[in-house]
Amino acid sequence: MNDNARPSPRFSYPFPVLQKIAQDVLDYAKKNGASACETDISDGFGQSVTVRRGEVETIEYNRDKGLSVTVYIGQKRGHASTSDFAPQAIKDTVAAALSIAGHTAADDCAGLADSDLLAREFPDLDLYFPWDLPVEQAIQLAQTCEAAAFAVDKRITNSEGASVSLSESQFVYANSLGFMGGYPGSRHSISCAVIASQDDTMQRDYWYSVARDAADLEHADAVGRKTGMRSVARLGARKIATCEVPVLFEAPIAASLMGHFVSAVSGGSLYRKSSFLLDSIGKQVFAPDIQIREAPHLKKGLASGPFDDEGVATRERKVVENGVMQGYFLGSYSARKLGLSTTGNAGGNHNLILDNGAGLEFSALLKKMNKGVLVTELLGQGVNPVTGDYSRGAAGYWVEDGEIRHAVEEITIAGNLKDMLLGISAVGNDVIARGSKQCGSLLIDRMMVAGG
Repeated sequence: MNDNARPSPRFSYPFPVLQKIAQDVLDYAKKNGASACETDISDGFGQSVTVRRGEVETIEYNRDKGLSVTVYIGQKRGHASTSDFAPQAIKDTVAAALSIAGHTAADDCAGLADSDLLAREFPDLDLYFPWDLPVEQAIQLAQTCEAAAFAVDKRITNSEGASVSLSESQFVYANSLGFMGGYPGSRHSISCAVIASQDDTMQRDYWYSVARDAADLEHADAVGRKTGMRSVARLGARKIATCEVPVLFEAPIAASLMGHFVSAVSGGSLYRKSSFLLDSIGKQVFAPDIQIREAPHLKKGLASGPFDDEGVATRERKVVENGVMQGYFLGSYSARKLGLSTTGNAGGNHNLILDNGAGLEFSALLKKMNKGVLVTELLGQGVNPVTGDYSRGAAGYWVEDGEIRHAVEEITIAGNLKDMLLGISAVGNDVIARGSKQCGSLLIDRMMVAGG
């Protein structure tokens, strides 16, 4: 057992107990007719405190556990889950999965991952950092955060609250090919949202920080100050005339463009032919100086892991090189559908990092854009994954002569994701790691901006 898998008294179940339950599931499924089986067992807890206008608004504490089992009878598949770890409940869940498998049609792509692709090594990736945070201290942190936001400017008149959250969990994944692995993980955060008022108008903005290790979080007062400054900066927002200009996506929302890209080149979208990037391997999909790599073994990474949801070993790889597509995101099922091999992405992408060499300072991005729109908030869901057509409500700032002139609101930005990815003309060095995709601000050379 590696260091990451040490039993923790913080969890409801010692790690070896989860391993024992997993083995019991596999044994019972085999005994009752399954030709193959896989199971995932998890156990975790969380605590969240929200303060609004200095007063405690909510204190939440949760404990969760779950067991899911997938059985195969030949190539007929059945799946069931439960939150009850009692022996009879586990047997009933396996029986339910077997019953479902007995009534489904055979699928020649169904089955466990290929055994030679399963992980054999389990490096400690520093994914678990317990946070001993008494509720009283969490309240103080949240109050510090919100107070720092109010202290920025007298025009900050209201608050949606400041929150401090911790989450810790552990899991075991096992299958009938002899694979069993698992580890604990943590995810902690501090967030704040406030409202600034001027004349008869109000503007809201927010900021948050998330990390595996609480020591890596931005300080509570820093989160609050950024929240306050961002809210005040949006005062005086106005509409602009419809125009076609460069658009700069601020780092926190630029990752959403990577999200659309990942979705388009993931197995389900590809084999269903519901993607604007079909058959894109070897083709130019990004601007020529863009590199994207997947780094699943990044220490403390929010999407790190030695294996995917099927036990397949993860590996670092280049997804995009010089703007050219190098590989998709596939699990075993979608890979078989496409006649390809799994890329170790059952369950999604791991830490995806975009760069184009030396990223620019944010001020340099504004100067390079010269005249256009800086987008800091996106609204609505106007993205067509099949055609790539992109149209979303937005808010942000009008930029002229490389300087921010005023806030803008009630605008719509539109284009096509194919053109947008190819049209990335600069990348910022202001990378913020908040999830599985990391990039700095992205400058798109041209988009339609519909104003009032």
